[in-house]
Amino acid sequence: MAQEYKLKGVSALPKPGQKQEAEVEGIQDAKVLLVGLQTAGKAEVKALGAKCTHYGAPLVKGVLTSTGRLTCPWHGGEWPNLNGDVEDAPALDALPVFPLTERDGGYYISGEESAIKGSRRRPNFPCSVSSDSKEHVVVVGGGSGMLGVVEGLREKGYRGRLTVISKEGYLPIDRTKLSKALITDAAKLAWRDKSWYDSGAVEWVDGEVNGVDFANKHVNTTSGSKIPYTKLVLATGGTPRTLPLPGFKELGNIFTLRTVHDAKNIVDAIGDKGKKIVVVGSSFIGMEIANATAGDNSVTVVGQEKVPLERVLGEKVGAGIQTFLEGKGIKFYMSAGVDRAEPSSSDPSKVGSVHLKDGTKLDADLVILGVGVAPETTYLKDNSAVQLESDQSLRTDSSFAVQGLTNVYAVGDIATYPYQYGPGGDGKLVRIEHWNVAQNAGRAVATHIVDPSHSSKQFIPVFWSALGAQLRYCGNTMASGWDDLILDGNVAEAKFVGYYFKGETCVAAVTQGRDPYMVQIAELMKLGLMPSKSQLQRGADVFSIDVAAHA
Repeated sequence: MAQEYKLKGVSALPKPGQKQEAEVEGIQDAKVLLVGLQTAGKAEVKALGAKCTHYGAPLVKGVLTSTGRLTCPWHGGEWPNLNGDVEDAPALDALPVFPLTERDGGYYISGEESAIKGSRRRPNFPCSVSSDSKEHVVVVGGGSGMLGVVEGLREKGYRGRLTVISKEGYLPIDRTKLSKALITDAAKLAWRDKSWYDSGAVEWVDGEVNGVDFANKHVNTTSGSKIPYTKLVLATGGTPRTLPLPGFKELGNIFTLRTVHDAKNIVDAIGDKGKKIVVVGSSFIGMEIANATAGDNSVTVVGQEKVPLERVLGEKVGAGIQTFLEGKGIKFYMSAGVDRAEPSSSDPSKVGSVHLKDGTKLDADLVILGVGVAPETTYLKDNSAVQLESDQSLRTDSSFAVQGLTNVYAVGDIATYPYQYGPGGDGKLVRIEHWNVAQNAGRAVATHIVDPSHSSKQFIPVFWSALGAQLRYCGNTMASGWDDLILDGNVAEAKFVGYYFKGETCVAAVTQGRDPYMVQIAELMKLGLMPSKSQLQRGADVFSIDVAAHA
């Protein structure tokens, strides 16, 4: 039941574009966020949940525009107009909004204690499918892209049938935590429980798709089922790559990491810790696994690059991250090639060592491969109705509709789409393997299904990584390339901002220990206000630009 609560220490309300965190009297450790905005020429203040509904980031440290768009300081979750509804991933739940009143020189809010303390509101979905609707959206895949589609459709009032087909064996999880923390309990990782899908009238099918009949509009499963659709969303993600080298196929204790089952196998192999672990691959998955297993084990990373993460972040940033992780005891063999895996002398069925091409032998109780993923489109390989790209992905337009097909969409790791938003957004085709990108693409598809005349909202990619300290990244260098980097701070101390430039234009940024730089930069990119390279070299401060005055 809603009650009235006084806000502690609030003597004046924030002006448009400003925000203020306030404690709630009578509820321990509870806070709300007061935000000022300008609507129809009139200033008003709203009180809403103070924490991001993703990982609980304090929204008072986020970025707020005068029109009321609020962005999380950590991972870019976005609420567009302060009605509390979420617009951009990774946050799924809306923010609660509380009536605010002034009386006798004090300010009060009304709400239920659980909503005030929990700082989240689950979206309201139609409780039933329209009986006269002939629409049936089928989503193949149970990951982040699927979540974006399902949430987006129901939030926007779609009342047709909605079916998800997933082979994962569990409900959708926060996959980002697998490599960051090796959590093995799917229930602890699940974004929603079964009752939530039931409340949204989502038909859940545990199964694997082995083909699609695009002419007759139905999906075939390995169990023999044929599931009809009027619109189809393919969100099947990626399959971890393996090494086609001697020993890597036949020996045990060599793992990839994509599912909860994989994480459990790795944790079981580590056992009581103190193991020799060799991680092959120096991009994000490999580096996160190395960071997650270091300390209690002897961890060695083997990478083909000069430094870790060089392909995405460049040599300077990669070298600093390597130095930081070496301080945690992780060893690196870079610019290295793997030759073979050899069996253990105590158990010939399991790996005992990894041999590099230069003759180096690395003892190993287990090996974890982080050598990338391939688009999971094997179920389309021999389908004459569709043409796969050279990397086996599907080419889409900016609404993620698949080229050459009608009412078929692709999102996530399997989608190659024109990057059109932000610096360098000239429509060059890219395929981006980001959890956040997949979910936002799903939301774009939902918008297009509900209203095909509506222009798809393009988004600046945002991702994050646990590498001893939280790394944040926004933008995209794959579309435009980059030719210069400006570093502010010390990468080896995990406290820095890096700006990537193509000519004078900032096309991406990376930070550690400098929140909320990343989201401020992303907002400036959206608005076309990001300082040029010359301006930054002359000392321009990205926080000197008032986002609220321009949005």
